[in-house]
Amino acid sequence: MSTAETQLDTRIAERFALKAIVEACLVLEEGIAGVREIDLGLMLGTGMVPGPFVRADLRGLDDVLAALERAETEWGEHFAPPLVLRRLVAQGRLGAKSGQGFYPYPQPEPGYETAPVKLDRRGADTAVLWLDNPPANSLSPAVIEALERAWGEVEDSAKAVIITSPNPALFSAGADIKAFARLDAEAGRALIERAHALLRRLERSRTMTIAAVNGTALGGGCELAMGCDVRIAAFSASFGQPEIALGIIPGFGGTQRLPRLVGAAKALEMNTTGDPISAEEAFEFGLANRVVADHELFDTALAWARKFGRQAPLALEQIKRVSHAGDLDAGLAAEKEAFATALASADAREGIGAFLAKRTPRFTGE
Repeated sequence: MSTAETQLDTRIAERFALKAIVEACLVLEEGIAGVREIDLGLMLGTGMVPGPFVRADLRGLDDVLAALERAETEWGEHFAPPLVLRRLVAQGRLGAKSGQGFYPYPQPEPGYETAPVKLDRRGADTAVLWLDNPPANSLSPAVIEALERAWGEVEDSAKAVIITSPNPALFSAGADIKAFARLDAEAGRALIERAHALLRRLERSRTMTIAAVNGTALGGGCELAMGCDVRIAAFSASFGQPEIALGIIPGFGGTQRLPRLVGAAKALEMNTTGDPISAEEAFEFGLANRVVADHELFDTALAWARKFGRQAPLALEQIKRVSHAGDLDAGLAAEKEAFATALASADAREGIGAFLAKRTPRFTGE
């Protein structure tokens, strides 16, 4: 292939790539679909991998903007940079290199580059704990330990901590079922104790915690979000407690925090049916404090964190302390006993075995 032919191919590819991001932004601005849905639709429907938003983030939104400004001059108004792109660049959201573009990207502290929970400090008063345990962001014993480690580093220094995931479709699918299946009763109880102790540390600390839920939050993932002070959900988020399908019960506080947030009736429904609810329904019942567009989730969480950072730390600590006073510890103690009883049952063995074998469980009530 000649140099001229290579240059022509490059120009054609550039033109199609730039037109794709323009059209993707217009669909986003019109409210037809969100960032994740547009990327996924183009990947599945046209084979464009990665999708236009991820592609733009990896290239750098400032570079994409400059390329579109040149293309508008050369090829016409159909290549005019969309408003959303101009706004993100003006905000300094330049893509992966700045830690945030259409999607957020971890910028881990030294020593956390490969950790399943990455610590990322965003200024003096704000830290982000990224759940990064693919493919399901499951809460394995190693992830619980990593959360303890990261929290221990920021508990006394950060005024606000955001817990989120770099996976745009998944916050956390819950506890690691395979890991649970390998635990005996004593080890299972010890893991539950550690998880409960960690969530109570979050609730009792003067540090404000924000769960930025960017996708599916199920089981332990939903319970981790409920252990935070504030839950901000993307429109694509969903929440659920599916443990009943495994013949067990929520074990990280779901029987106690959920009714305190959504009311006894709705909590009983969610815990006994296992059916997930949408972000809009979560907001309606009080499980989510805000619902925002997917590409605004991380920026919204950062804004809340900075607002908390300006509040009086002692007053925040006392508000949290008295807000969580009462019978929560007694309720959590009862849940731990009930979880241990359910986990030791034949139905739990059947439910977990059926899940791992991808078959329908046959419960006997034993």
